[in-house]
Amino acid sequence: MNLVTISGPPSSGKTSIILKTIEALKKRNISVGVVKFDCLYTDDDILYEKSGIPVKKGLSGSLCPDHYFVSNIEEVVQWGKKLNLDFLITESAGLCNRCSPYIRGIKSVCVIDNLSGINTPKKIGPMLKSADIVVITKGDIVSQAEREVFASKVNSVNPKAVIMNINGLTGQGAYELSTLLYDENVNIDTVQGRELKFPMPSALCSYCLGETRIGEDYQMGNVRKIELGDENDK
Repeated sequence: MNLVTISGPPSSGKTSIILKTIEALKKRNISVGVVKFDCLYTDDDILYEKSGIPVKKGLSGSLCPDHYFVSNIEEVVQWGKKLNLDFLITESAGLCNRCSPYIRGIKSVCVIDNLSGINTPKKIGPMLKSADIVVITKGDIVSQAEREVFASKVNSVNPKAVIMNINGLTGQGAYELSTLLYDENVNIDTVQGRELKFPMPSALCSYCLGETRIGEDYQMGNVRKIELGDENDK
């Protein structure tokens, strides 16, 4: 079974890209399943079910969605193996732009859209910087010049990645992506013992444990303070 991790900011077009890519994979008689990771709510699983795609969803609730992802990815892989899938896609939203859900040796894709702002690539951390493939969406809404500048910004952040423009509505470019993702010579039986490409966001403070009161008296653990300088330094 092949395994790929697809992540990106909310509403960047991940689900649309996945659906169009799966259409291309099915034409090659490749069986595909999807596991959708999110925080509080998602109805994307309904879209996959309507397309006849085996799907499971996991909601992290109060937990960091990336920690939730890593805690469950092995079980997800075994679910895909039980269904005898050729290809398993995991989808995760990069809600804080610091997410790092990629695993060494597993293909990773970051989806980002042209409408997010010209400097957005610089604001996204390992989710973009350590991706193998960067898919840029919504290029039909902006000019050719804007598309080129945005792609250049992405390239400056991650020069090693393959950068592709895909239309999530028409599916233009999805077939090309499917050829890059699926490799019949790859067989993932387990991810047990594999390593993440980048450490998870670090946070273990009083607020992680349910504290709601504000002030230094209630703060403990991993706390970082902003540097405001001395009042006399003017």
